[in-house]
Amino acid sequence: MRSAALSIVVPALNESACIEAALAALAPLRARGAEIIVVDGGSTDGTAALAQPHAARVIAAPRGRAPQMNAGAAAARGDVLLFLHADTRLPADADRLVETALAQGAVWGRFDVAIEGRHLLLPLIARLMNLRSRLTGIATGDQAMFMRRDAFAACGGFPSIPLMEDIAMSRALGRLGRPACLRHRVRTSGRRWEKHGVLRTVLLMLRLRLAYFFGADPARLAQRYGHAPGPATRTAIAVLARAPVPGAAKTRLMPRLGADGAAALQGRLTLRTLTTATAAALGPVALFCAPDRRHAFFAECQERFGIPLHDQCNGDLGARMLQAFSALLPGHDRVLLVGTDCPALTANHLARAAALLDDHDAVVWPAEDGGYVLIGLRRPAPELFSGIDWGSARVMAQTRERLRRLGWRWAEAEPLWDVDRAEDYDRLAGANFLHRAGSLHGSSLRSSHGDSLRS
Repeated sequence: MRSAALSIVVPALNESACIEAALAALAPLRARGAEIIVVDGGSTDGTAALAQPHAARVIAAPRGRAPQMNAGAAAARGDVLLFLHADTRLPADADRLVETALAQGAVWGRFDVAIEGRHLLLPLIARLMNLRSRLTGIATGDQAMFMRRDAFAACGGFPSIPLMEDIAMSRALGRLGRPACLRHRVRTSGRRWEKHGVLRTVLLMLRLRLAYFFGADPARLAQRYGHAPGPATRTAIAVLARAPVPGAAKTRLMPRLGADGAAALQGRLTLRTLTTATAAALGPVALFCAPDRRHAFFAECQERFGIPLHDQCNGDLGARMLQAFSALLPGHDRVLLVGTDCPALTANHLARAAALLDDHDAVVWPAEDGGYVLIGLRRPAPELFSGIDWGSARVMAQTRERLRRLGWRWAEAEPLWDVDRAEDYDRLAGANFLHRAGSLHGSSLRSSHGDSLRS
């Protein structure tokens, strides 16, 4: 593959016993241009330090395979993403095998698996796993799933659920096409099977998959599987979105794109935003839907991302933003609120905004048109959202004045651009923002201290 065309994302948690060997096995692929990204979920055994010399990058993310893999995908530069468990070994020519499979028309795929261990049933279990996957089109994480970046983005990444994220992702990818089921084998450790008993593990997984098929809560399934919960999340992200209804979405772009084209763009921007929000792996993401959550598009978003849906309330934009903060702040230390019009917003922006709230009352990311694309708060403030000339170039200036009146300390950054007008669409089309993630690129942040509150 050409340089950086393939990014291999390795989620890891307390893998000091095997991480160096796992990454050393990837050295030939790295020499041929593959990018290796290790995503540490809070290891306490030095995993991150051991991985550092053997990977292009080692990054941190909240514990959990889904948030770790999404964070790795957000950081990756490759056109193709491959997700590899730390105890799984790829074939030596895995990069070429993936390239061939995708060149033949597949948009995603997986390898057959062999389970290493002493138990006589492990080879049979592996054969049955491979056969089941080939028949159903469902892959497991042990099979080293790979996909084109745009397919990953179209599916919204791995849903933020503590178990069965690979099954949910397979279903989403299956809407794009059948997987390439490579008969070349990855080799995965049988330690989990032998530790807990091979037959017992098989029966447990069958019960869990059946329960998930009938709608069981993945969090409860994870507890039954023995996954310990990660640390409590301090940050929640609220996304305000409008249903992609022709004639009612992106109306200012309808003369350029037509009603159907404008609605399609609204849907793509929403998926892009949800991909970014979940990839940030800061905490739960909630989607606030207009006119309400009954539209089929929102149900698809819920299935893809595993996120809760809320109806937006009646009233102007300020009332709807206040509703989102009021709904989420009681359960979290801070809430970041975004719309769906800013394709330049990245997971790095969200992470930086959350960090700024450690020592600021609010954080605001202005938009080039005089509004803002993100606002983060540690407590609700109705004054910030009432009497604002929404949709005008005065929004950011009026918000600064309200922050001063509150006596709050806030941070803001250099403006980002959003998509409202024909010239914005031209910029979007030229930059291909719907399929790649950007970065902060050192944007200069400044802090502001509001004046004291006066009656």
